[in-house]
Amino acid sequence: MDELIAGVQLTPLKHIPGNAGDIFHVMKNDSAGYKGFGEVYISTVKNGFVKGWKRHTKMTLNIVVPVGRIRFVLYDEGTKKVQEIILSPENYNRLTVTPGIWMAFKGEANGESLLVNFADIQHDPAEADNLTLDNTAIPYEWK
Repeated sequence: MDELIAGVQLTPLKHIPGNAGDIFHVMKNDSAGYKGFGEVYISTVKNGFVKGWKRHTKMTLNIVVPVGRIRFVLYDEGTKKVQEIILSPENYNRLTVTPGIWMAFKGEANGESLLVNFADIQHDPAEADNLTLDNTAIPYEWK
C-alpha cells in the first residue's frame, strides 16, 4: 500500500474466530488513534451503494468493518492525494481518520456490510461538511 495520507492511520486488530461466533476487537483506551470517547455507532451500506462525501472538522473517526466488505476513499484537499482502503473481516484493521480528510465509502459485499465507528466526540451535524458524490472537487470516479 502507498504511504497513507497524513492524518490517516491503519491499525491491525485481533479477529478471534470461534465455533459459536467470532470476536472482533475495536478499541482500547491505550490504542493508537484513541482521543477520548464521544459515541459509538453502527452504519450499514448495501452492495453497490456509496455514502459520502463527508469531512469532519472536529471528530476523529475510528472505523472497523466486522461484516462484509467496504471500500473507503479518502481525499486530502491540501495535497490532492486520493487513497483507497478496503476493510473486511479478512482485512480486519481499524481505520483512523482525523478531522479535515474527505471520506466516502462503498459496499462491496453481497447484501449489507456493517461498519462500527468509535468516535472521540458526539455527533454534531454542524461540525461536518458534505459534498454530493458527483462533485468534481474530488478527483475520484466510483466504479
